[in-house]
Amino acid sequence: MTDTTVLLGHGSGGQMMKRLIDEMFLEAFGNPALNEGNDAGVAPLGAGADGEAGSAPVRIAMSTDSFVVTPQFFPGGNIGRLAVCGTVNDVATSGARVRYLSCGFILEEGYPMDKLRTICQSMADTAREAGVAIITGDTKVVERGGADGVYINTAGVGELPAGAELSGSNCRPGDKVLVSGTLGDHGIAIMSQREGLAFAAPIESDAAPLNHLIAAVMEAAPHVRCFRDPTRGGLASTLNEFAAASNVEIEISEEALPVRDAVRGACEMLGYDVLQVANEGKMVAVVPPEEADAALAAMRASRYGENAAVIGEILPLAEDASPRVRVRTPWGSARVLDMLVGEQLPRIC
Repeated sequence: MTDTTVLLGHGSGGQMMKRLIDEMFLEAFGNPALNEGNDAGVAPLGAGADGEAGSAPVRIAMSTDSFVVTPQFFPGGNIGRLAVCGTVNDVATSGARVRYLSCGFILEEGYPMDKLRTICQSMADTAREAGVAIITGDTKVVERGGADGVYINTAGVGELPAGAELSGSNCRPGDKVLVSGTLGDHGIAIMSQREGLAFAAPIESDAAPLNHLIAAVMEAAPHVRCFRDPTRGGLASTLNEFAAASNVEIEISEEALPVRDAVRGACEMLGYDVLQVANEGKMVAVVPPEEADAALAAMRASRYGENAAVIGEILPLAEDASPRVRVRTPWGSARVLDMLVGEQLPRIC
């Protein structure tokens, strides 16, 4: 790597973070499951896992995430709800039935017990909503000034049903791209709380567990290619990752994107591209064209999918062209949508 020190941009979800992962972590830890680059790693477990004769092995999906958001309480949630939702959603993107979570707390000396109790209760409520159990954990306390109040790590495990082979490398020309709801809500909610900004309409984080929504889409669209939750780096990073993994071009329609007026206005005022702003309760799905209507109906029938939309499609890659994402404007022109460069909103999750 050319970088000599860690910068905030290395945690942005954009180009700097991708470079850190590719050139540091994959170089050290690379293996077939990790190299897939999906939100959850998939591996066999139990009888037959090493190729011996007998019954097919159970396959598990596993993911882990650490949460350092500031402030820890924000409109629509807190760091505890965020921690459970983030890991549940990452495991669920593999198509797995999410079963168990772990939670690790790093607490700063002096942190108020009443705030910690509220965070824990929020985690318990969110886990119950998702239908998962928190079965193990860890606690560390650091001296005053050694952390920003509380950091949380969660890891999750789920069991994959037979035949589930979801991956960002599965996208095919003609496939449709769907998103489960309005974009940019979480990032703008955090920013407004952090900076003390007020908008005409309230903006709340969209943090939500989406495992039930994913299950409904898989039932309605059994040949779904992949899911991804567009967190750090927003929709831009997610679609660029799909394009690179599948060696395709992706085109989305600006007019089709579901964005709340208040979020759009905030982004215009602050100079943000809403497609690069973090989400914590939205899901992107790529499905075959003949299953797009059924997948959309399943999303809209789910608790957190009423604003779902078909936003674009997968296109074949032109000869000698590189994978890319384009946004078609209402005026018929197109612009290239790149991954975020640097750090847009620090400590967003």
